[in-house]
Amino acid sequence: MTIAINAKIHEGVVLASDSATTMIDPSGRVFNVYEHANKIFNLYKGLPIGAITYGLGNIGHASIATLAKDFRQELKTKMDPENYKLIDIANQFSDFINGKYESIFKNVEVHKRPALGFVIGGYSTNSDLPEEYQIIFPFNVKPMAVRPPQETGLTWNGEVEPLTRLILGHGSQLDTFVSKTISLFKGQKEANQFVAFLKKSSQVSMITPGMPLQDVIYLAEYLVETAIKFAKFRPGAQTVGGPIEIAVISKHEGFKWVKRKHYFSTELNNFSATETQNLSNNGKS
Repeated sequence: MTIAINAKIHEGVVLASDSATTMIDPSGRVFNVYEHANKIFNLYKGLPIGAITYGLGNIGHASIATLAKDFRQELKTKMDPENYKLIDIANQFSDFINGKYESIFKNVEVHKRPALGFVIGGYSTNSDLPEEYQIIFPFNVKPMAVRPPQETGLTWNGEVEPLTRLILGHGSQLDTFVSKTISLFKGQKEANQFVAFLKKSSQVSMITPGMPLQDVIYLAEYLVETAIKFAKFRPGAQTVGGPIEIAVISKHEGFKWVKRKHYFSTELNNFSATETQNLSNNGKS
């Protein structure tokens, strides 16, 4: 599992995630959890375009991180960096991933296929406001806007329970619980009214349009930390954990790493002056 957060204000988009990836055997039992998976990607170096993933960690022999970089290489030959729309890139990304996904799971019944989700965020050419598009395989392969460009907000995917409880004020199974106890209400209408009232009265608003990006970064980091601590102390395997990674996408600064892990030491590798500066600008950790 994972926790994948995308938070959007008028100034930009913040992407934040943990690094855990869970190994499950054919019976559904968790037999190992690794803590160094990559879940945030810059889809075109130098441009304000990024993505965050949750769910399935690999397709066949390739990790999702490797596939995202494969797409990045392919996109260089197809896209005009001076004139593009984010929705077009989201559609190309969906087609690319879906081709890999279908090649592995084409003989598996759709409802039995593993879920794989992405949120693609960033800016179109000459756009003043950021956009976000969500893709979920195998059911919603057409990118859908998370919210209109003029709206701000916070979204979390993956292991949603801790943040649903924290921000919305109830467990993620509230609707299911109410539907199973419908006899406590006069009817479905009253049950729906109760759920709507409870959700409205208990929700906490954490994002405002004019919020500085630095404060959104602090919020995103806090939420990932909360999900990690929740996973640590609830019963079962700690399926959310490892280093926290955070990236920010803004109109003028583009895609920038705030927190990032490397599997190699940059001090032990020979980089050119330009590459060293890029690593520094990207938030070397």
